[in-house]
Amino acid sequence: MDTKFIGKKSAAAGGWGALKSCGKRLLQSGMPISGARTMLKANQPDGFDCPGCAWGDPEHGSSFEFCENGVKAVAWEATEKRATPAFFAEKTVSQLRQLTDYELELNGRLTHPMRYDAASDRYLPIAWEDAFAEIGSILTGLDNPNRAEFYTSGRASNEAAFLYQLFVRVYGTNNFPDCSNMCHEASGIAMRQAIGVGKGTVLLEDFEEADAIFVIGQNPGTNHPRMLGDLRRAAIRGARVVVFNPIRERGLERFSDPQDKVEMLRGGSTDIASLYLQPQLGGDMAAVRGMAKAVLAGEDAAVAAGLPSVLDHPFLAEHCAGFAEYRAAVEATSWAEIEDQSGLSRQEIERAADVYINAERVICTWAMGVTQHLHSVATIREIANFMFLRGNIGRPGAGLCPVRGHSNVQGDRTVGINEKPSDDFLDALEKHFRFTVPREHGHNVLAAIGAMLDGSAEAFIGLGGNFARATPDSALVEKALRRLKLTVHIATKPNHSHLMPGERAFILPCLGRTEMDLNAAGNSQLVSVEDSMSMVHGSAGINRPASPHLLSEVAIIAGIAQATVGSAVVDWAELADNHDRIRDHIEATIPGFENYNARLRKPRGFHLRNTAAHREWDTPAGKASFSSDPLPEETVHQRARKGEGRFALQTFRSHDQYNTTVYGLDDRYRGVYGERQVIFIHPADLKAMNAKAGDRIDVVGEHDDGIERIAQDFRFVPYDIPRGSIAGYYPELNVLVPLGSAGRESDTPTSKSIMVSFRRRKAA
Repeated sequence: MDTKFIGKKSAAAGGWGALKSCGKRLLQSGMPISGARTMLKANQPDGFDCPGCAWGDPEHGSSFEFCENGVKAVAWEATEKRATPAFFAEKTVSQLRQLTDYELELNGRLTHPMRYDAASDRYLPIAWEDAFAEIGSILTGLDNPNRAEFYTSGRASNEAAFLYQLFVRVYGTNNFPDCSNMCHEASGIAMRQAIGVGKGTVLLEDFEEADAIFVIGQNPGTNHPRMLGDLRRAAIRGARVVVFNPIRERGLERFSDPQDKVEMLRGGSTDIASLYLQPQLGGDMAAVRGMAKAVLAGEDAAVAAGLPSVLDHPFLAEHCAGFAEYRAAVEATSWAEIEDQSGLSRQEIERAADVYINAERVICTWAMGVTQHLHSVATIREIANFMFLRGNIGRPGAGLCPVRGHSNVQGDRTVGINEKPSDDFLDALEKHFRFTVPREHGHNVLAAIGAMLDGSAEAFIGLGGNFARATPDSALVEKALRRLKLTVHIATKPNHSHLMPGERAFILPCLGRTEMDLNAAGNSQLVSVEDSMSMVHGSAGINRPASPHLLSEVAIIAGIAQATVGSAVVDWAELADNHDRIRDHIEATIPGFENYNARLRKPRGFHLRNTAAHREWDTPAGKASFSSDPLPEETVHQRARKGEGRFALQTFRSHDQYNTTVYGLDDRYRGVYGERQVIFIHPADLKAMNAKAGDRIDVVGEHDDGIERIAQDFRFVPYDIPRGSIAGYYPELNVLVPLGSAGRESDTPTSKSIMVSFRRRKAA
C-alpha cells in the first residue's frame, strides 16, 4: 500500500520550516526579491494590511509584523504568472473545470475583463464599459431587485464594502449573502444576545496581561500564525494556555518563533499548551458546562470552609441578569451527561476549571471549530456564561475573543454588509443619501442558494471569494449558479466559481491589496480594514498593478452602479476617484467613525469603541445576560456511534491553504505531503475496520434527505483524534456538507458536524 504521502510532522510550529516555506513560496511566485521587499511593508503604517488573516496588530508594532501565512498570501498575489486572454483561448470552460483548485490558480493573475461565450464555451475579452453596460442592462431588466444576489468576501476593504452595500440598497434589495454567514455568524448572534455587541471585547495588549488563555476549537498555527507569537510570550511569562481541540495541532503544542534569533539558532521551541484536551466533535458546550459546574462546586466548598469566594459576586450582582436560572441549569446537568457528550472525563474538565479558578484575568478565544455546529449559538452563550462567573469581561487582560478568518470580514459587516440591517443603520442611510431604502430582510448564503435553485434568483455578483467552493453541497451550488441569467465575479485569479457560468457571465479582474491604486490625479488611494480586535488600519498598496487593465474593487463597483442605477442619488465616479469621500459618508452614517480620515492616517489607525469592554450592556435586560439553555439532546458523535460504521466528520484547512486558496500540497504540521484527498482517523478505528494507512475509500454522506453525496478516492491517515471522529480538508469535502443542515439561529453550514460512512475502493 502506498503511504509515501505520510511523513514526519514538524517538531514545532514555525521555526526553520516556516522560513523554508516562505522562501519556497517567494521563489514559486517568480519574484523572490520584490516579494521579500513587499513583506517589509506588511502591517506597517506606511504600507498595506496583510491579506493573510484578521489577527490584530499591536499598537507598539515591531519592524516585522508578518508570518508564514502572510508571505504565502503576498507571494500568491504578487506572482509573475498571468492568466491572460490567451490562457482562456487555449481551453474551454469545460476543460478548465477538470483542473484542481491548486492547478487552476497556479495560472496567475487575471489581466483583462472577460465575458463568457456559450457557443465556443470560452471566456473572451471585453472592454470595461461594455461589461458594465451589459451587467447594468441585465440587472435593470429583472422584474424585482430581490431576484439578484450580491455576495461579499471578507477580503474587500471598508470602502469597497460600503460602496457595494450602498449600490445594492439604491438598487432595491438587502440580499447580501456574505462569507461571515459561513464562519462566525454564530459568534455575532450569541455575543449580541449575551453582551450587546457582536465583536470581541479584547485588544491585543490584553494578551500581555492575561493569567490564562482558553483556546477552543481553533488552530492558530495554520489559520492565524501571528497569534502563536502572542501565545508563546504569554506562556513564557507564566500564563496558562488551555486548549480544547479534537485534533492534536502542532502549533498549539510547541512553537519556534522565526523572529527569535536565539531560539532559532539553538533549534529550540516553546511549549504552548499547559493543558491540551481533545473533546469529541460537538462536545465543546458540554465541556464548558462541566467547567462551570466545577467552578460552582468550588464556590460551595469555599463558602463551607469560610474561604474567599470563587465567584465575582459584585460583578454578578451589578452587571448580570439570569444567574440564578443558569446556576439551576448547571446543577441539573449531570456529570454523566457532560462526560458522554464532551468525550472528556470529569477529572480532565476539573483540571481545566482549576486553571480558570486560579487565574485573576482570563481570555477565551475560539474559531470555526465552535461556530460550525447545530448548537453553535448555544455553545458561545455557554462560553460567555463561563466568563461571567468570575467577571472576566470588561477589564484588562480578560475578555471574549472570537478570531475571524478573512482580513476584513469584521469590517465588512461593520460598514453595512448585512442581510438583516438594523433600523438605525437604514434610517441613517435614508437621511444622509435621501433615497427610500429597502426594509425587507434579504438572503444569507443558504437562502441565496435556495433562491437560485428554485428560480426566484436570476443574477449573482460576487465581490471576491470563491463562492462555489466555499459553500456546502458543491454539486447543488454548481447547478444553482449555472441556471442563472447573470453571473459576475470580481477577482484577482481564476477559480472554480468562474467555471460555472450563467447564461451571461463575466470575470472582472481587480487590484490586489499589495498594488497601488492611483486616481485620476495620480495619487495613491488609501483603503481601510478592521481586524478581530476592532482596530481599523489604513492600507496602501506599494506594487505596480499586475496589468494596466486592472481596476480597483471600488472602481468596478462604481462602474456597475453607474450603469445600473445612474447617478441621481450618488455620484459614483467621484467616490471611485476619492476614497476620502467614501469615508466621509461612512462617518456620517455609522457611529464610531468620527474624524475617520484623520484618525486613519495615524500610525496603527484607531480602535472602534466596544461598549461591552466598558461594561455597558446593550441588551434587553441592560446587563450581561446569562443563558440557561440545556445541552443538545444529541451531538453528531453521539448520533454516529448509534449506526454501524458511521463517523463524525469535520472539515478544516491544510497548513498550505487559506480558505479555498491552496498554496501547495503539503501539510507539514500534520505530516501529509503531496496529497489532499485524505481522511485523518484514530488508529484503533482503522484496526476495527480491518483497514490500514493509505487504504483508498469513498466517503459517503449520511444525511437523511434522499440526496446521494460522495467524496471519491480518499486515503486514510492514522492520527491523534478521538475515536469515532474524523477530519479532512475543504473544499474537497464540501460536497458532503448538506444545505439542509445549518446552525440554529445562525444558519451556518454545519461543516464540523457531518455524518459519514466509508466504501472501500477496488485496487486499480
